[in-house]
Amino acid sequence: MISENVSLKKYSNYAIGGTARYFCHAEGLHHITHAIAFAKKKNIPLFVLGGGTNVLFSDGGFDGLVVKPDIRFISINTALPETVMVTCGAGVPVHDLLTMCTSEGFSGLEWAGGLPGTLGGAIRGNAGAFGGEMKDSVVSVASFDIAGTSPHIKVRDTDACKFGYRNSIFKDLSGKEIVLAATFVLTRATSPAVRHVINEKIAWRASRQPLEYPNVGSIFKNVAWDLVPAAMQSREDIKRHVKTDPFPVIPAAFLIDKVGLKGVSCGGAMVSQKHPNFIVNACGAEAEDVRGLVALVKAKVMDEFGIALHEEIEYA
Repeated sequence: MISENVSLKKYSNYAIGGTARYFCHAEGLHHITHAIAFAKKKNIPLFVLGGGTNVLFSDGGFDGLVVKPDIRFISINTALPETVMVTCGAGVPVHDLLTMCTSEGFSGLEWAGGLPGTLGGAIRGNAGAFGGEMKDSVVSVASFDIAGTSPHIKVRDTDACKFGYRNSIFKDLSGKEIVLAATFVLTRATSPAVRHVINEKIAWRASRQPLEYPNVGSIFKNVAWDLVPAAMQSREDIKRHVKTDPFPVIPAAFLIDKVGLKGVSCGGAMVSQKHPNFIVNACGAEAEDVRGLVALVKAKVMDEFGIALHEEIEYA
């Protein structure tokens, strides 16, 4: 169940990274429990991996245990007349959840059309797009508290999850809790109607994002309008680009474009010309190539606008 010296490239959308000293595919709670005990016995660090769609692994690898919770189940409760309750394991790909919603005619998650990764990662980061977020439909989340001497399951309602912009209590408790499953409340619709909206979102992503290259999505969070310096808020070119996501923000892509970094490369990594908030693996990039571009983008945007960009991606 626990393998040694596993290449992390095949577990990352970036196709970047060294080897994990130990790696565990955890298909159930008993596997996770065993992995936690193994890491504690060896006194090594632990990293919980979702779909690998939002993480940059180091070129030097991870000198510890990588656990990939691969808990896959979807349970549907249709007892309520107008809504349905859907519970999914953390390892369920978002794509599979949306496929089920399409086939059954369940509405509420259409905004996630084309969203990569697994449910656990989407919950942890409160994934969002097109004005929607995971928190909008979540009723409760089950997690595994591994911080103490006696690991145990916790169940939180939406408020207790402390969802924020691309954040949650599970992100704040990184390394201390592992998301196991989540329950959503969805509404009844028709399969064609749900499919139409999901396909619209998928088509939008395909036309505007550099999906032809290995990538991990948006590198930086969009910037809350309240955090934009007053001098910048008065500029017409900036005011025109304010959007709701789900509150007023300036897109990071706009700022990166304005400082002229589209197409700039470092080693095999490149700031996408199609969507400048994507740094793509254009040609055998290494982690340090990506980090170099991240640092350059942050410095240029700060110099030009006085705005600090913050990464959406995770480092391991």
